[in-house]
Formats: sequence, structure tokens, C-alpha cells
Amino acid sequence: MAEQRQASLVETVALKKHFYVGRGQTLHAVDGISLAIEENEILGLVGESGSGKSTFGKTLVGLLDKTSGQAFYKGSLLPQKFRTEDFIRYCTQMQMIFQDPYSSLNPRMTVLDIIGEGLQLAGGIGRSEIRDQVVTWLEKVGLHSDHMSRYPHEFSGGQRQRIGVARAMITKPKFVVCDEPISALDVSVQAQVINLLNELKQSMGLTLLFIAHDLSMVRYVSDRMAVMYLGALVEIGPSNDVFFSPKHPYTELLIESNPEPDPQIESERAHRPIEGEITSPINIQPGCRFADRCPKVQDICKHQTPQMTMVSDNHGVVCHLFN
Repeated sequence: MAEQRQASLVETVALKKHFYVGRGQTLHAVDGISLAIEENEILGLVGESGSGKSTFGKTLVGLLDKTSGQAFYKGSLLPQKFRTEDFIRYCTQMQMIFQDPYSSLNPRMTVLDIIGEGLQLAGGIGRSEIRDQVVTWLEKVGLHSDHMSRYPHEFSGGQRQRIGVARAMITKPKFVVCDEPISALDVSVQAQVINLLNELKQSMGLTLLFIAHDLSMVRYVSDRMAVMYLGALVEIGPSNDVFFSPKHPYTELLIESNPEPDPQIESERAHRPIEGEITSPINIQPGCRFADRCPKVQDICKHQTPQMTMVSDNHGVVCHLFN
């Protein structure tokens, strides 16, 4: 019998995803993430490329097997390894919008088949009703019914991402992982997709994990913001608190290196780029993962791993400066 617990809509407990890369070496892509996402909440997840954000999202919804730890949906324990029947069961509950609108759509499938695949997998309705629902969702995302017979290569990047949104939403999920859904799009198209997601969140009561590089965008979109570095969570709290009053040195540098849309503010503010490259995630040693790049490093940081400390009711940081 599946484990039940009184919990948030989605929760992870010490979730890990490691990849064995040979010669006794293990890549720690996701390394013990514990967090909860409340119903109707948007949690923004930020960090440099290689920090494990996308791997966390894919592991959470079962696209990657869990190495260890637990993930819960509505209090029910999710499988360590999703089987076909698990995908069928959860395809109407959890979905994912992928980063690359060019590689995430099957080039040999028509738009009708791409968007309707989830409904077909879930079963219970006929081809005619699937077609009607695909038409409805094409219109909701700003496309036309005559697009159904076309193939992905016939659309622009922004249109492909709208198809990806329709594919994820047609099963009416409660939880959606948005894996950098706007990073491959032009700025004007980015705003359109963000507005579309906000509209769908309000109308469908969605809960979103919004993964992105742009901290300003994440602050605008999300209720809370979580910061990952090298597979681990380093800070989490209300978006405005994390953005305007960051506690972890990595978060501070990440925000300072993030471009400000307002040219006047951008010209006046101080810039302090993050020195060096992100450390290899292979065979990570004890200590703070950010120690070799941190301007506030102490001796303890190099050999003792810090624990999460709550600096306020909803704002936590993993740093020896607050332990």
C-alpha cells in the first residue's frame, strides 16, 4: 500500500538523482533536496547551468528514476521508478513543459497527435472527442484549428512552445513543471508565454514549478523562490525576500550578475560577477559546495556541510554564516 502523509500538493524529502559515469565516479546531479510546494503556488527554481534544476524537475515527475529519497503527490508516495501504468495514472495529475520547443516535439507526429497523446494515454474518450479538445486547446493558446494537421517544423519557436503548453494542459493537471519554457524564445514571445501561463494558472488552479535563469522574471512570476547550487538547495523563501534581501553569498552574487531590465537602474547598480566556474558535480566532498568561489568563505566551510537555517518564518538558508 502506498505511503500516505498529510502534506503539501508536492513534496520531496532528501531526493537524490545520481549518475554513475564509470571508473568509480558518480555525478551528483540532485543531492538531497527537501522542499514542499503548496496548492495553487508557483515556486521558482533558479541557479546556474549545471546546478541540477532540470534534473530535479524530471526526477520529480518520474521522467528520471530516483536514486534515493522520496517524492509525494497529495500525500501519496510516488514510485522510485515510474512504470507505464504509473505514467498513465499520473498523466492527468502532473505534466511538464520542456525547455527546447524544437527537440521536445516529435517531428513525425501531427499537432493533433502531439497534443492529444496524453488524452489517448489516459483513455476513456474517443478519437472524435480528443479532436474536439485539441481544437479547444489550440484556441486557448492562440493557435488555430487548421494547425492540427501540420507538423512541428512548420511552426516558429513561439508557436511550438504554445503547442507544448497545450500538450501539457489538455489533461487538466494540477501540477506542472515548467523547465525554462521561455529561454529559447525572443523577448516579445517570452512575455506572451508568461502571460498565457499566468492566465491558465488562474483559470485552472495550477501549481507550478517554474525553472529559469532570469531571476527578475522568476521574481515576477513566482510566489516563492528556491536557489540551487551543484545539486543542493542553498536558499528558499518568498520571492521578494530572496531577491531583495538574499542571505546566501551565492544568491547575492547571482542577483548582482543578473541584468536589470531598466537601463537607468542597470547603469547605476554595482556589478559583482561570480568568480570561477561551477565545481564538478562528480564525487562531491564534505563542506560547503560554494566554498571555492565564495567571497565570505571561512575555514569551517571547507570541511563541514552546512544545514538549513530558518532566518524568518518562511525564509531558509544553507550557510555557516547563519548556523
